[in-house]
Amino acid sequence: MNVLRRSAAVLAATAVIGAATPATAALAAGTPSPSASTVRPSGLYGSADPKFDGVWRQSLALLAQRTVGVTPAAKAVDWLTGQQCANGSFAAFRAEPTAACDAKVTVDTNSTAAAVQALKAVGGHDDAVGKAVTWLKSVQNTDGGWSYTPGGGSDTNSTSVVVGALTAAGARADRTPYDLLSKWSVRCDQDGGGGLAYQPDKKGGLAANADATAAGVLAALGKGFVTTAGKASARGPACADSGKALTRTEVARNGAAYLTDTLAAKGYLVSALAGAAPQPDYGNTADAVVALAAQGWTEQARKPYAWLAAHATPWAKLSGPAAYAELVFAAHAMGANPRDFGGTDLVASLAATGPAPRTAAAHTEERTSSGAGVWWIVGTGLVAGIGIGFLFSGRRKQQP
Repeated sequence: MNVLRRSAAVLAATAVIGAATPATAALAAGTPSPSASTVRPSGLYGSADPKFDGVWRQSLALLAQRTVGVTPAAKAVDWLTGQQCANGSFAAFRAEPTAACDAKVTVDTNSTAAAVQALKAVGGHDDAVGKAVTWLKSVQNTDGGWSYTPGGGSDTNSTSVVVGALTAAGARADRTPYDLLSKWSVRCDQDGGGGLAYQPDKKGGLAANADATAAGVLAALGKGFVTTAGKASARGPACADSGKALTRTEVARNGAAYLTDTLAAKGYLVSALAGAAPQPDYGNTADAVVALAAQGWTEQARKPYAWLAAHATPWAKLSGPAAYAELVFAAHAMGANPRDFGGTDLVASLAATGPAPRTAAAHTEERTSSGAGVWWIVGTGLVAGIGIGFLFSGRRKQQP
């Protein structure tokens, strides 16, 4: 779930990190950076400077906890809601959240869409979710897609994470994004057939990209960061063109076929900086596992998932809460136990990076959309429903 909206060049440069965040990628691409931070805020997950990914990693951490039935600490949720601008958008990080968002604050679709999925899962923040959704709909491009920052060219990754947010919120875009995904799916008779491009090059050419493909598969299926295994399709992992514009189902199936073929050699995805030897790409491999499972191809996802369970824990420990969250999402999609991930308890490891979650029977005050306070008893088995759509699902003619 790198869900990074970036050009192919930036993808190649940052994917080797595995946990490169959307904001980091945007910065590398020349996007103005958010305000610098000084002391890590109370309530925030992770110890690294949050100026590039604070909202992103916080959102994924909260969403991962809710996925496994854990109730996040109140101050962790409060930190996220406190980052929202008055118009509903989120920036990667605001060092002074009490100050009004002005032109110097670079808001973006990825941080906003991630926050929507997290706050919807946590519950009790309908006003914040509604404002964020309204803003996301207002910055949709005329081609049906979204860019990282408003006014930029649409890309598969940003489009996918917004589709997931709209699906989670039960909202619909004004224009369908699925025709765009179909146009950016590489034809089967071409190099990288079945895969999706991050976005076309200046001449309109398409280059398949594994990160964008995983995102595109989820969007085409109408899924977000969190999904369970779909129903296995009767047809195997083979790319197939219909001779017409691809349907959402065909986009997802062809994308899954591309991921299956790409994973076949090593059982994991690789990436490298220019002039450097290829390195394992843990984050994109986790994204691919989620996408394949969502397609119903858990058999094809079994080998890369096993590889992650055997090798990805040191990467997550180094990379922080967003990485742990990605692995939780992969385990959840595969129907595996994230508390026994190759011998590691991902849930406890994630919790250790920030405020301790509330106890199972804690009383939590949630606000309704009208602002009235209501007390609820939260049990250990409570898992917030996430009708998500991560980067990337949602299929043809039906808008999110």
